[in-house]
Amino acid sequence: MSEIDEILRDALNAGASDVHITVGIPPKMRVNGELVTMDKYPRIMPKDTEEIRDQIMNEEQRKAFEERGEYDMSFSIPNISRFRLNTYKQRGSVALAIRLVGLDIPSAESLGIPQSVMDLYDNKRGLVLVTGPTGSGKSTTLASIVDRINTNLNDHVITLEDPIEYLHRHNKSIIDQREIGLDSHSYVNALRAALREDPDVIMVGEMRDIETMSTALVAAETGHLVLSTLHTIGSANAVDRIIDFFPPEQQHQIRIQLAGVLEAIISQQLIPTADGHGRVAAFEVLKANPAVRNIIREGKTHQLVGIMQTSGGDMITMDDAIRKLYKQGLITKDAAIESAQDENTMRARIGGM
Repeated sequence: MSEIDEILRDALNAGASDVHITVGIPPKMRVNGELVTMDKYPRIMPKDTEEIRDQIMNEEQRKAFEERGEYDMSFSIPNISRFRLNTYKQRGSVALAIRLVGLDIPSAESLGIPQSVMDLYDNKRGLVLVTGPTGSGKSTTLASIVDRINTNLNDHVITLEDPIEYLHRHNKSIIDQREIGLDSHSYVNALRAALREDPDVIMVGEMRDIETMSTALVAAETGHLVLSTLHTIGSANAVDRIIDFFPPEQQHQIRIQLAGVLEAIISQQLIPTADGHGRVAAFEVLKANPAVRNIIREGKTHQLVGIMQTSGGDMITMDDAIRKLYKQGLITKDAAIESAQDENTMRARIGGM
């Protein structure tokens, strides 16, 4: 077993989400959101990070890394797990950030994904966005929805990812996975091509630019279910972020377009559990109904929270989801307050509990 295999196996056994390898310190792993030193390993030297990089990357990938100064990819170690790697240069030496993905797609139940979210798999068209900070599990939630489609529907699903994380096997659906940089030059090129490839569902790993966003809206308008992610917290922030992608003279038209195609926004974050042994996901769910579509068209996104609070049923605000986790004893009062969108209101609402 190579040293990187051993490091990653130890990280998996510790329940880590990420491993960081950089010169001057031993490897560190992120466990329950906190960085922990892997004390059994010595301080990393420049030649060590180069050797680890060379164990993972082939010659073509190393050449691209030298040209760019950073490189994203995914890789698997048989019988251990699947990983996402970002390697980059710092102070002239090689550093590696490795995300532990896993070989199997976790079930919705194990992730705590609400049933109202998983039911979105059956939508035939429209835009579904999963939002949240880095490392909050957005890609895993999307993978679970795609897996539900694959298990239940005879669809053609095209995923566009940078890099590919979870591997899907053909089941009832055809799942074609394209990696940006390997199978296509960019998200927007791959997305435009996907419209000519007879898809039912298109999963876009991340909305990064105005061209990708614009093409995704067109895809959702023309009878496809489009799944994607944004790095924002909260449904209102996600809507504003989409509109702000575009210049002012286009924003009115984009509001109308988004109001017509949006099906749901799921915002999520991971919160440390009360027992200190893990993290639990809190999910905000906004589903598009006539009131939501009207608010988006009129640019009154600050009213979306009120719609979620009063609608009942399938919708829930982030703070109500957090308060529910607290009432179930899954998180502490401090964690609930720190994670809330409105800390003062959360403090007042749970103060006597």
